[in-house]
Amino acid sequence: MTEGTTSAAEGVDTLTRLEQEGEIAADYLEGLLDIADLDGDIDMDVEADRAAVSIVSDSDSRDLQKLVGRDGEVLEALQELTRLAVHRETGDRCRLMLDIAGFRAQKRTELAQLGAKAADEVKSTGEPVQLEPMTPFERKVVHDAVAAAGLRSESEGEEPQRFVVVLPA
Repeated sequence: MTEGTTSAAEGVDTLTRLEQEGEIAADYLEGLLDIADLDGDIDMDVEADRAAVSIVSDSDSRDLQKLVGRDGEVLEALQELTRLAVHRETGDRCRLMLDIAGFRAQKRTELAQLGAKAADEVKSTGEPVQLEPMTPFERKVVHDAVAAAGLRSESEGEEPQRFVVVLPA
């Protein structure tokens, strides 16, 4: 088998591993919700070769906003704690994505629009556009949007001030 290809069995193994990561994460997050006395349902999926876990609520999601925090800071911390919990159980590095009350989904939409707008500006002026510092998740969404617009982008700077520069084709 050539490098970069996977057999059907490897694909099933990967899916099973990602589903297991989601289950472990869901159990961990349910425990946190119980401790914090917050209501929420856990949804699990596999997206882009990673487990995706969401905490959603039928009722007013104000309580869940506490778990998002200012600009998603608490969400980022909970995602890292959840990844560590999965790592502790499996022994493997985990790339799980956590969303709470649709915050990350909304942010993804806004960032894709920002990336497309920056790409349009670069196309019209021919000059690079530098964006504000972003988290790794935010930069990835912008990079994907810029690539979809047919341009290229790079990350520059050092964390936490790392930012995206959109470049002419």
